[in-house]
Amino acid sequence: MDWQEVAGRERARYEEAGKAVLRGNAAYGAGLAALMAGDGDGAREWLVRAAARWRESWADATPTSWGRPIGVVKALLLAGDDAGAEEAAAWALGLGCEQAESPIGRYAAALALLALGRDAEAGRAAGSIRGRDDFPGAVADALACVAAHDAAGYAEAAEAVLESFESRDAYLEDVPVADTVLVLQALAARRGVPTGLAPSALLPPDPVSP
Repeated sequence: MDWQEVAGRERARYEEAGKAVLRGNAAYGAGLAALMAGDGDGAREWLVRAAARWRESWADATPTSWGRPIGVVKALLLAGDDAGAEEAAAWALGLGCEQAESPIGRYAAALALLALGRDAEAGRAAGSIRGRDDFPGAVADALACVAAHDAAGYAEAAEAVLESFESRDAYLEDVPVADTVLVLQALAARRGVPTGLAPSALLPPDPVSP
């Protein structure tokens, strides 16, 4: 995979896109591609840009479009912008994701609470989506294990999340990167939870930070 070429393609898509949400998607793709290419500065620039466009797009979203605040928090975590991620997490919680009925809303809450270091609450949010048929079980398990600082449980769940990405045929913006794994790794590393994973073509050389 020529990651610089992919990053260039995504930057071009960003310039051509009209809607903020589409610009956010393209910027995120550019950031992930830069991350895979080992371009830390480029990754941070485009991931922060993705977060800004997705947050801007909330004005035109429905109240249950939880993918957008999830994307904002994920992008800022991957950019290494801890202060920005915490502010975005507080914003996401202010939208009511903790009270959401949908599992994707509860996922948003768990992610935001982990970004804020509110691990006990994050564990409860993650626990509310474990064992459901309408949400990826390995992701819920990994979130719960991060919140509990459960190294053994996290290792097993993170490998399962990575395997689920490796079995996919489609990726956001056609950029084959296990971004959820990268976010989990960043959150685990903050807590001293070991983040070793098997090598994968879907992970950058440094799987924790750009």
